[in-house]
Amino acid sequence: MAKIIVFITTFVTMNTLFLLPVFAQTSPSAPVVSSQSAVMIDADNGSILYEKNSTTPMYPASLTKIATAIYAIENGDLEDRVTVSENAVDIEGTTVFLEAGEQLTLKKLIQGLLINSGNDAGIAIAEHLSGSVDQFAEDMNNYLKNKIGVEQTHFKNPHGLFHPDHTTTAKDLSMITKYALKNREFRDIFGTVEMEWHGKSWDTTLISHHKMLKGEIPFEGVAGGKTGYVDQSGHTLATLAKREHLNLIVITMQSQYKRDAYQDTASLLNYGFDHFETSSIKGRSKVEFKNKEFIIPENLTYTHLKNQDKVTKQMTKQGKLELYNQNGERMNSYQLVEAGSDHGDKKKEPVKKEETSKSGIYVTSLMAGVIIAGFIGFVYRKKQIQKKSYKSFM
Repeated sequence: MAKIIVFITTFVTMNTLFLLPVFAQTSPSAPVVSSQSAVMIDADNGSILYEKNSTTPMYPASLTKIATAIYAIENGDLEDRVTVSENAVDIEGTTVFLEAGEQLTLKKLIQGLLINSGNDAGIAIAEHLSGSVDQFAEDMNNYLKNKIGVEQTHFKNPHGLFHPDHTTTAKDLSMITKYALKNREFRDIFGTVEMEWHGKSWDTTLISHHKMLKGEIPFEGVAGGKTGYVDQSGHTLATLAKREHLNLIVITMQSQYKRDAYQDTASLLNYGFDHFETSSIKGRSKVEFKNKEFIIPENLTYTHLKNQDKVTKQMTKQGKLELYNQNGERMNSYQLVEAGSDHGDKKKEPVKKEETSKSGIYVTSLMAGVIIAGFIGFVYRKKQIQKKSYKSFM
């Protein structure tokens, strides 16, 4: 608790927040990234470890399918039988060669969508869940905004084929991927290297297109990934890698060449694993700011450069605790809870419980007294009757 209060009691008041001093330190140089946009975050706590144009709108290509997959998993029944339409079969680009009238489970379509990047599977999923591609796009956009909290994503289809209004950002994609990875079904499919596929028109083995995941480009710890490409987007890449206590997500967008996307990803992952570690802030601690008291609801973790024990912490009047790295870039933010609110450290009326308990004891004691008094009265009356009976008998 004392450690938490240190940065609370030594603040400089500003218009909307307080700011701790930035501690000077020597930082390792981040790698040079050729992709037009990139971000690396901690998959567990969302801390941003690197970013380049991460909030610039870009065309995502097939990274769209990460969003389609988690939406379908959370909003559909994986065992539902889906009937493939002519519309799905006629879609261009990469497919899993579905045939009109073919029936597959929703889960199998999601596998075809993520592992083999099947655009036809994406259309079949959209039509099954929402009736049409347009309605599915609207439903998915609302889900991404309200459920995950993205701010710059607007999808027009479930597969990522080019549309001028089909855009997102590296940061939003990292948030979507982080959220999706909490789901076991998604994690399993996202990390699948190959899968036997038995369809109406072909039997084959689906193999992930992600070269690091399937080992074509060796890299220790890669546990999931998705590729994407259309002419307008260039090469896009999403990668999950795990080593020791770090789980990292890297998103690269608008790479001119495929090799650049993988090189950027490998460089960022090496930078992350070599130079970052995770620390925590104790939960249930109280923070006072602007005559209000806030509560850290649970243990919070954040990932930062090694030996960087003191990061810059800021508190907004809305109750957000924000963490900034040595460059003044926001790493993470946490919404704290105002004390006394329904979700805060509100006391559960112990006084009333005590009164209720005392009241119960009083009633019980009163009833016991009545019973004992009644019993004594009964015995006394019985003795009096016996005495009278004895006198009359004599």
